[in-house]
Amino acid sequence: MTGKHKSKERREQRRQQISLLRTIPYSDHQRWWSPETVAVVTGANRGIGFEIARQLAGHGLTVVLTARDAPVGLEAAKVLQEGGLNVDFHQLDILDSLSVSSFGEWIKERYGFMDILVNNAGVNYNLGSDNSVENARMVINTNYYGTKNIIKAMIPFMRHSASGARIVNVSSRLGRLNGRRNKLGDVTLREQLGDVDTLSEELIDRTMSTFLQQVEDGTWQTGGWPQVSTDYSLSKLAVNAYTRLLAKELSARPDGQKIYINCFCPGWVRTAMTGWAGNISPEDGADTGVWLSLLPDQAISGKFFAERREISF
Repeated sequence: MTGKHKSKERREQRRQQISLLRTIPYSDHQRWWSPETVAVVTGANRGIGFEIARQLAGHGLTVVLTARDAPVGLEAAKVLQEGGLNVDFHQLDILDSLSVSSFGEWIKERYGFMDILVNNAGVNYNLGSDNSVENARMVINTNYYGTKNIIKAMIPFMRHSASGARIVNVSSRLGRLNGRRNKLGDVTLREQLGDVDTLSEELIDRTMSTFLQQVEDGTWQTGGWPQVSTDYSLSKLAVNAYTRLLAKELSARPDGQKIYINCFCPGWVRTAMTGWAGNISPEDGADTGVWLSLLPDQAISGKFFAERREISF
């Protein structure tokens, strides 16, 4: 058997293991949540987000499903409600500051707090693969700045508890700093972004701004950027870096006020965003995000996962 076939066989075995793990119920001593636990899932009207919302609600949580398009989001929530799940809906456009602030006030008025934030809203690499100025800005603004802004806006509404609140960011292996096929060519920048002691929000923002400026100038191909789905890869690299940075800041909070943040790659999932060409089901793609949301081990924060396993940034 060739190495390629062995790798494919291992991936299939792992997918089967994930499917089995999803069917094993959490024991009572693992369940830190209750029906009063509020989980918000952004961009949840379809695909991975919808499946994360469905699985979290299936575990007995109260889930707030959000979508930019209100009629579509309401219909998605209705489907889950008709299945007996405790799912609410509110419109949310993570690129619209008024929409974000309105959503925060609604959470405060309706629930008083939230316990889990799953950041799934984003755009896929197919939309920006040509690195046109318009697409590059849309991908970076949505996947990185939109995610960062909703996190900052929601942190004040996250409940203080002994179990800690959770933030889970949907990311991608394409955003890895040291990926075999898609890493940054600038060694100094790679080292700075990879060192949590030198990592800063200003550094991440400056990296994105430099790339976008080079896209406008038409010089990005000589900038040492990843060559595969560059704008999408960099947007997820920024999400990964921000996850690590925020984990360091949030871990300094006193007990009872901690927030645990991690990111994960769902894999190439069969959804509308991939043109239904993926090799992983939405159920399996959502699994690691749900697992991280409910993880009883409070010590895990600032990590990157795929198929319930930690992978390198």
